[in-house]
Amino acid sequence: MIAEDTETGVKRDRRAESPSSAGEEAPYSATSTVREAAEPAEAAAEAAAAKKARLGEPAESMDGTTGEESSESDNDFEAPTAAAVTAERRAGGKTIGGGKRLGAAAVAAGGNGNGPLSSEEEEESEEEESEEEEEVRPVAGAGRGKGGGKMFSSKMLARKALAASAAQKQQSDDDESEGSGSESERERAGGGRQQQQKEKEETAAAEESQKTPQQQESQQQQQQESQQARPPASEKPDYVLKYSLVGHRKGVSSVKFSPDGNWLASSSADNTVKLWNAYSGKYDKTLEGHTKGLSDVTWSADSRFLATASDDKTVRIWDRESGRALKVLRGHTNYVFCVSYNPKATLLASGSFDETVRIWDVRSGKCIRTLPAHSDPVTSVHFNRDGTMVVSASFDGLIRIWDITTGQCLKTIVDEKNPPVSFVKFSPNSKFILAATLDNTLRLWNYHTGKCLKVYSGHSNSTYCCFGSFSVTAGKWIVAGSEDHCIYLWNLQTREIVQKLKGHTDVVLCVDCHPLSNIIASGSLEKDKSVKIWKYEC
Repeated sequence: MIAEDTETGVKRDRRAESPSSAGEEAPYSATSTVREAAEPAEAAAEAAAAKKARLGEPAESMDGTTGEESSESDNDFEAPTAAAVTAERRAGGKTIGGGKRLGAAAVAAGGNGNGPLSSEEEEESEEEESEEEEEVRPVAGAGRGKGGGKMFSSKMLARKALAASAAQKQQSDDDESEGSGSESERERAGGGRQQQQKEKEETAAAEESQKTPQQQESQQQQQQESQQARPPASEKPDYVLKYSLVGHRKGVSSVKFSPDGNWLASSSADNTVKLWNAYSGKYDKTLEGHTKGLSDVTWSADSRFLATASDDKTVRIWDRESGRALKVLRGHTNYVFCVSYNPKATLLASGSFDETVRIWDVRSGKCIRTLPAHSDPVTSVHFNRDGTMVVSASFDGLIRIWDITTGQCLKTIVDEKNPPVSFVKFSPNSKFILAATLDNTLRLWNYHTGKCLKVYSGHSNSTYCCFGSFSVTAGKWIVAGSEDHCIYLWNLQTREIVQKLKGHTDVVLCVDCHPLSNIIASGSLEKDKSVKIWKYEC
């Protein structure tokens, strides 16, 4: 902005811009005669500004306006620090009254930007500068702050620097005190954890002392089995046949280990369920009550109860200890082919040849929801880890996931070739689904995206609903029965067949993996009728 001094007629650029391109006259450029005429007026204006600054009044600029009046057009910079003022003086040259700054070239030449000075003028300039050290001295550009062009003395800048230093020191002290406080808190927390650990150990020792010798012996046996060394993931397993359990009069339809790992249940077409010791293979008892053959058996999470699915169109709930049937669940209109407990053992899901999935309340024995799930017989049902969803499979080639609360179908998965699905199961972490199809294939699905991640093949499965399972106690394997009388194990990641177990003399319809130890159970059809236990001593 160009302002004209009414007394001298000299034009000044209040923004202190650098000289423009060649052909234009630079601001503050005038003849020595005009400069001499302007000096008395400038001196008078400077004295008046210094006086008003000491009285706390706004100083007038060289164009006759106060700092507050010019703030709208010049309020472009923050208030300067002491370091900024010093750098301004060193880099740009000496400062003079009125907010003008000499260019670096002019300072090097020894002038004030308007031409060379005589010795007398130089002495006068030095005297003026020494007098202005204690006065309010404006700095062009940097001297205009948010307050509308207010100016800062050297004393004010020094006080600001001291205040900033004190604040920084206080912040450092606060950080140190917080650090020491957090250390003491961590020490207290560590002591609390040690105390809690000590109390847990004392409680465990008290409980151990109250156990009977038989219970202690059983627990030691479990620990020995479960604490077997696990091989590296790249190592192949070496399962060997340990026990052949004979007792069923017809083919074995399902085998399941109890969640606590102590028991093995086997269901059969002879209408019965037999219980065996999972570690020794010793026979325990037979559960009888169904009037037709059984297709599936499942355990409650606490290993106290079992549920069975039968061709007599019913589901029965059994007490493991007494061997009695506690409830009979009626509602399906055709063979009940599969059954599964939820993790809390409060609900049961069953699938039937009537093409429906039913959800049962275990306590009341009543059906609380019927899902019109498929257009062909339902071959498999399984709850996820938190019990909020159930997956179902069918000969119609569909895999469907259901919301237990609403009964809504959340997802439908189907392979492009649409082969009949004979078995389905959530992975242990419930992030994936393992499905067996009657095209000699098992597939691992990401049900969130509906994408098939892995395909396992090499076995034979085109007629029967052969079970599959996850083995996670000695590496990560996929285990499945086969119609060629063998059991196949695949590496979950590489899909390589890592072992093939031979021993049965008929179709291996069902397999299951022990939850704690390196044990696999298998069951076979009519020509074999045996249950076999395989162990991997690693």
